[in-house]
Amino acid sequence: MQHFKTLSAYLDYLELPSPEHPMLSVFSAIGQGFLPCPKESSPPITNDCYSISFKKFVKGDLNYGRTKYDFTNGALFFIAPRQVLQWDENVVFEQKGFSINFHEDFLKGTELAQQIKKYGFFSYTVNEALHLSPREEKQIESIVENIEIEYQNNQDAFSKDIIISQLSTLLKYANRFYERQFLHRKELSNDLLEQFIKYLEDYFESGQLQENGIPSIEQIANQLSVSQRYLSDTLKKETGKTSTEHLQLYLIDEAKNILLNPNKTISEVAYELGFEYPPYFSRLFKNKEGISPTAYRENYKLN
Repeated sequence: MQHFKTLSAYLDYLELPSPEHPMLSVFSAIGQGFLPCPKESSPPITNDCYSISFKKFVKGDLNYGRTKYDFTNGALFFIAPRQVLQWDENVVFEQKGFSINFHEDFLKGTELAQQIKKYGFFSYTVNEALHLSPREEKQIESIVENIEIEYQNNQDAFSKDIIISQLSTLLKYANRFYERQFLHRKELSNDLLEQFIKYLEDYFESGQLQENGIPSIEQIANQLSVSQRYLSDTLKKETGKTSTEHLQLYLIDEAKNILLNPNKTISEVAYELGFEYPPYFSRLFKNKEGISPTAYRENYKLN
């Protein structure tokens, strides 16, 4: 797989104009004009850059990570360094919107370098893109216009700080708008939780637990066709618990049933549930239930 270490090399590969800054490029067609067209197709590639793009319309499939997505509606989406991208000649962009690309080193020495890692949407797959209302779109566009002004002007000692500040503001707004999107998609949240539990039920019933151990959150997310981070964020917003917490609670519920069998030791219960280390199972059980597995068993006997 081809990897591009510099922004210039990446844009050159895309057959896009060279950047005004070695670590930052801004393409905008918010008002009049059109975005430059990237090359028609590409096998899987990666690069060391962040990308923030808003596309009004696209026809065809874009592969991003493990997911195919068709942009029949405009969406704001975020790409982190070393994400896998692939597209073919069937993809047709309406060249409106904007695209901001910056090398990860552009942020070095700034607060944003650490802050950006906390924004989970850079780990989402493209079908989890942010869909903006007309008002939200205007707010984002005004920030991008400010970035473009600084980018196109003769850059001075203040330019980078101003651009970084505007990027930080853009990401804060995106975070706010994602919160809104989560709230407005409760049906999706409930459906994801149901699919999550159903996958665990099937996994346990099919004997995969004994063969392969406890499934990872990444494995479950792949089966549900969402990113690991999006799954956890969606469940957290809807239920107050992350995907890891839901998995742990499911394991604890299963443990309670097995503990009712007095012939099995606590270690045997732990191994049956896929725990490699029984002490970890005991600590998790006590953390969630407030008592040890042994005490739980004894209390049940008393009742």
